[in-house]
Amino acid sequence: MLGVFLLTLRELRAKWIVVGLFVVATLIWATMALALQLDVVDGSLAGARLFGQEAEMGPPPEDAEQAPARDDALADSTAAAQAGGEEPGFPFGASLLESVVFGAQAFVAGAAYWVGILLALFATGGLIASLQTRGEIDLLLSKPLSRSAILGGRLAGVAAATLALVTYLIGAVWLVMSLKSGLWNPRFLLAIPVIWSMFLVLYGVVTLVSVWTGSSALSLMVVLALLFASLVLAIPELETQIAAGWRPLVVGLRHALPRFPSVGVQLVPQLATGEPVGALGAFASSLGIGGGLYALAFWRFSRRDF
Repeated sequence: MLGVFLLTLRELRAKWIVVGLFVVATLIWATMALALQLDVVDGSLAGARLFGQEAEMGPPPEDAEQAPARDDALADSTAAAQAGGEEPGFPFGASLLESVVFGAQAFVAGAAYWVGILLALFATGGLIASLQTRGEIDLLLSKPLSRSAILGGRLAGVAAATLALVTYLIGAVWLVMSLKSGLWNPRFLLAIPVIWSMFLVLYGVVTLVSVWTGSSALSLMVVLALLFASLVLAIPELETQIAAGWRPLVVGLRHALPRFPSVGVQLVPQLATGEPVGALGAFASSLGIGGGLYALAFWRFSRRDF
């Protein structure tokens, strides 16, 4: 299994897949480090510049007639916030500095989840199908290796490469933002296992379809179709907007498909912003579905005639 694992890493490096993804990740955090400048004085944000342009730190100018109403509303919100032990007027119940840092981290985590996972799927989607090509699979089967060790080694190589990539991107952004602001938010790092786990869930679809059909193109099309279906199923109160005869199908599909949108919209941003965590049920059910997909893939691979 170790030999297949190392072979997979060498194949990823030879195809410049890992290098390309790491270059993209480096560009993301380096751009954030160079473009965003924060002026922090005594733990408070005094100014911010983005690509050299001064950011607005206050509300837009308003008419004199609007000022009294605004002052009354601000006084009420300030009193309510102070009663709740929070600083007024900013999202996440935080200061302006925290809202800027948390917002930047939430943006990167969301991009890594929605865009990064898709890029990683397209970059590594052909590895399972290529494993089964004549010549390569014949050579591996001639070795004293079980079929589960062959497939497991391939999957372990993909998992290790993607874990290193996600850790590098999220860890670098966290370190840059923390050093710039002096605000350390270790909960942001919990987005790493969540993003990586959801990638592996979707890669379970790629693995199962590739093992069953030997087609990497079909496996990626199935993943895209599944993502589209999960986005449609995530529409609030969808079952009340369709005919009654279709409602059992909608409910069944919601339980049968990974809850990719729910995790991306709720859990990942909440980890980045420090909000109370939700969607744990959606995350747990997705992991269970992923485990079932891999079990079917290993069963099929062990019985396939090469």
